Amino acid sequence: MNADEELSADVMAALRRVIDPELGYNIVDLGLVYRVDIDGGAVHVVMTTTTRGCPATDYLRSGADRAVESTLGVASVSIELTYEPPWTPAMMSPSAKAHLGIADGDW
Repeated sequence: MNADEELSADVMAALRRVIDPELGYNIVDLGLVYRVDIDGGAVHVVMTTTTRGCPATDYLRSGADRAVESTLGVASVSIELTYEPPWTPAMMSPSAKAHLGIADGDW
C-alpha cells in the first residue's frame, strides 16, 4: 500500500466519525461520500446530502472538513458538495440499512 492509499484509508476512517444528526449514522456508510481524491497531502472530498436544502448540510460539510483535517498526513482539505448523482437509500452500506431497518428494495 502506497502513502496515498494509506492516507485514503485513514481519511475514510475519519469520515466515519461524522454522524448525520437526522439519521444517526456515519456519512460514509450512508453513502454520502462519493469520492476522496488524494494528491500528496491534499485531500479533496466529494460528498452529498440526502436532499437538496438538507438542514444539516453545513453541519455535515464542516464535520467532514474537521475530520479530514485532523487526520495525520493531511496538508489541505477541500470539500465539494454535489447532487449528481442524487442520493438514494440504495447507496447505503448493508450495515447502515440494517441500522435504519431498511431492507433492500424498500425505497
